[in-house]
Amino acid sequence: MTKLQTLPAASSSDAKAGKSGKSPRRRESRGNLAFSRSARTKGLIKHAILILVGGVMIYPLLWMVVSSLRPNDLIFREPGLWLENLEMSNYTDGWSALTHPFGHYMINSAIVVLGSIVGNLVSCSMAAYAFARLQFSGKKLFFGIMLLTIMLPFHVVIVPQYILFSQIGWVNTFWPLIVPKLLATDAFFVFLMVQFIRGIPKDLDEAARIDGAGHPRIFLRVILPLMVPALATTTIFTFIWTWNDFFGALIYLTDPDMFTVPVALRAFVDSQSATSWGSLFAMSIVSLLPVFLVFLFGQRFLIKGIATTGIK
Repeated sequence: MTKLQTLPAASSSDAKAGKSGKSPRRRESRGNLAFSRSARTKGLIKHAILILVGGVMIYPLLWMVVSSLRPNDLIFREPGLWLENLEMSNYTDGWSALTHPFGHYMINSAIVVLGSIVGNLVSCSMAAYAFARLQFSGKKLFFGIMLLTIMLPFHVVIVPQYILFSQIGWVNTFWPLIVPKLLATDAFFVFLMVQFIRGIPKDLDEAARIDGAGHPRIFLRVILPLMVPALATTTIFTFIWTWNDFFGALIYLTDPDMFTVPVALRAFVDSQSATSWGSLFAMSIVSLLPVFLVFLFGQRFLIKGIATTGIK
C-alpha cells in the first residue's frame, strides 16, 4: 500500500471551507476579539467613573491639605488646588496657638482612646461569650434588648447620664468617656463578636471541657486567641470613633486642660474675632494622621474580621 492510499480523505466541511476560503476558527477568533474589546471598553468606562467619583469625594480633603499651606487671606479666594507659595507657618502657629501645645490635646485623646479600647475589648468579648456559649434564662430577651440599643441614639441617654455623672462628681474628668466602655455599652461590638464566636466549632469547647477546663479557661485559652480578627476590628473602630468624638467630650469636658483633639479644634473658631483658618486646617491634618495610620496598618485585620463574621 502506498503512502497516498493511507492519507485520510478530506471531510466535506473542510472541502466546503476550502471552497469558500473562510475558516471557522477565524470566525471564532474574530468573535472573541470583539467580545474582549467590548469588555475592555466597559472596564475602562467603569474605572473612569470610579476615578471621577473618587476624585469628587477626596477633593475636600485635598483642598484642606492645600489650604493648610496657604496664607490665611488666600484660603477662600483660591478654591483650586494649585499652590504658588508654601506657608509652613500655619503648622508652627497652630501647634502653639491655644493654651497648651497641640500635643497636649493629642495626649488627652490618646488617654481616652486607650481606656475605651481596653474597656470594649474586655467587656464586649465577655458579654459576647456569654450570649454565644452560655445557657441562662432570658437569654434571647436580653440579646434582643441589646440589639435594640443599637438603634437608640446617643442623644437620648445623654441627659440622664450627665445627671448621674454630675452627682458622682465625674464631670470635667475622663471617667464619663471611659467607664461606659467597661460596661459593654457598645452593642455593635457585642453583636460582632457574638457572630464571630458562633462561627467557631463547639468541638473545641467540648475538647477543653473534657480536659477539665471551665468557662473562664475556655474563654481565655480557646475562644480569645481565635477572636483576633474580631478584636482587631473592634480596636480599629473604637479608635476612630473615640478619636473623632466631639459631642461627648464637649458635654463632659469644660476645663481647657482636659480638652481632647476635636474640642481643641473647635477652639480655633472664635465668633468674636477673626478665625485662623490656616492654623485650623493645619492642626486638622495633624489630627487625621493617627487615624490614617491606624486604618492603613489595620485594614487587613479589619477586612478579615468583617468578612469572617457570621460564617458558620
